[in-house]
Amino acid sequence: MDLIADVHLTDGPLLWVAWTAGAVGLGWLLWARGRRWVLSAGAALLLAAGAVAVVHWLLLYTFSTLPESLPREVLAWFVAMVFALFLWVLRLWKLRQPSPLKSRGAWRGRTTATAAMLGVCLLGAVQINAYFGLNHTVSDLMGTAVARIQPLEAGLKRQPVAAAPVALNAWQPPEGMPSDGAVRKAVIPGTDSGFSSREAYIYLPPAYQATPRPALPVLVLFSGQPGGPSDWLTGGALRSRMDRFAEDHEGVAPVVVVVDPNGTASANTLCMDSRIANADTFLARDVPRWIEQTLDVDPDHRQWAAGGFSFGATCALQMGTRHPDVYASVLAFSSEREPALAKERQKTVDAAFGGDVATFDRLTPLSIMQNTRFEGHAIYFGAGSRDPEFLAYMDELSAAAGRAGFTVQAQPVVNTGHSWEAASKGLPAALDFVAARWGIRP
Repeated sequence: MDLIADVHLTDGPLLWVAWTAGAVGLGWLLWARGRRWVLSAGAALLLAAGAVAVVHWLLLYTFSTLPESLPREVLAWFVAMVFALFLWVLRLWKLRQPSPLKSRGAWRGRTTATAAMLGVCLLGAVQINAYFGLNHTVSDLMGTAVARIQPLEAGLKRQPVAAAPVALNAWQPPEGMPSDGAVRKAVIPGTDSGFSSREAYIYLPPAYQATPRPALPVLVLFSGQPGGPSDWLTGGALRSRMDRFAEDHEGVAPVVVVVDPNGTASANTLCMDSRIANADTFLARDVPRWIEQTLDVDPDHRQWAAGGFSFGATCALQMGTRHPDVYASVLAFSSEREPALAKERQKTVDAAFGGDVATFDRLTPLSIMQNTRFEGHAIYFGAGSRDPEFLAYMDELSAAAGRAGFTVQAQPVVNTGHSWEAASKGLPAALDFVAARWGIRP
């Protein structure tokens, strides 16, 4: 079972099998003699592109399922899969045989056509997953690795004697300190907000497991939407990234708490207090209180940061601009320009604030940064180099942050699009950025 769970979905043998199945399948579906078939296949391709375009438009503007357009690479793979489906239908139509003598050949043809279509769909699914970079293995896809994470035990919770602050310039790893960090899970209650969230995941670096336990910086992370906290463990490769950082800094790294601002995979609270939910109160009051009461961390909020990917980056930016006394630094990977439920801005305002545009405007990061100074605070922006829409957002937001007094670093993440690779590959540089502010030495 472990052998299957460890199969890689984005590289290795499965990727080559998918490419072979997809290429052979599409070739078989396309192969036929006659001008009539060529015209039929061309019409099927145009129809597939049109169908995907219409569904995409409906998801954006009618059903408001997507607040931003899907990447062009993803849409292209959807077109390929729908094209294969239409070719399959054409093949089945061509293979219909009224004569009983030809029924066996027709059955073989239908079976082969079905296998060919499924091969193309397999390749499309593998490539779409690879683009978003969320599920690297079968275990990630099935959630088995995340399911094995244990609840936060008493021995890793806050000790009765207050933790001594980290003397970072004098820190020496004690003998017997673990070489790797620990990951646990816990439910954070919405005491003030009344918000019901999914389980949070906590990364505790090696230095946290030392005796005496130091008080370390805090990084609160949010995932994209749709999605959940576990996405930072799969697509974000959080544990390996943090372990590598800790290895390079004598076991020292921030305590990372990946929290859920939405409640379900499909919900979108905008990270605001609105008609939808009291998400802002949850993230700005309930979460920090729980962390301080449950974990041995540095109580100085100048040592705290919020971060996230896509929706999560927008959420982190909201926390850093609305609550700079709680989150002094922000790590924003592929942030939206502003919180959004739909492509059409008014739909967001109507759903969250009953059409009150002025209230919504006052709560957006761009508006806040126009009217507030943030000297002593910092933001790291990252976006995929192949993600022009979010690169433009990064440029606009980083310029506004600089004018507002933030210390800003903005950096494209090479060879990535709007995918979890942008967050995973961008995290080391972002950690170096805040480590200098936290006084963590190399």
